Amino acid sequence: MSYRQIFYQIIFATKNRCKTITEAHCEELYKYIWGIIKNKKCKLYRINGTEDHIHIFSDLHPSISLADYIRDIKASSSIWMKNNSRFPEFRGWQESYGAFTYSIKERSTITSYVKNQKEHHKIEPFYDEYKRLLIENGVAFDEKYLL
Repeated sequence: MSYRQIFYQIIFATKNRCKTITEAHCEELYKYIWGIIKNKKCKLYRINGTEDHIHIFSDLHPSISLADYIRDIKASSSIWMKNNSRFPEFRGWQESYGAFTYSIKERSTITSYVKNQKEHHKIEPFYDEYKRLLIENGVAFDEKYLL
């Protein structure tokens, strides 16, 4: 038996950061994505977001790469949303994403952070949050690609 603990906070936005995930239907989207995560043998700790992006806090099963995991979540959910009348303005996800690792000691803090996204974004805009997370996690980036 192999043992692992691989916690990721994954963040990705709608194409052109259009506000296409309505409050009324976001829970359906989150449940759909949860199903994808379970099928990948990963565990979801929390999913939440706003009209233009989502945060996923989950573990990553060692049989799947991070890039494949995110690609499958984005591709499947994109098809589902485009075929769902509840998301008529949705045109897809941006190609890029952010993925940050955390330790077991940070699990409850990150779970709460993701849980409180809607309140958090009343104070900090998505652009500022994303840039702050990149800096806090020591990720080099070119600001022109953040827009």
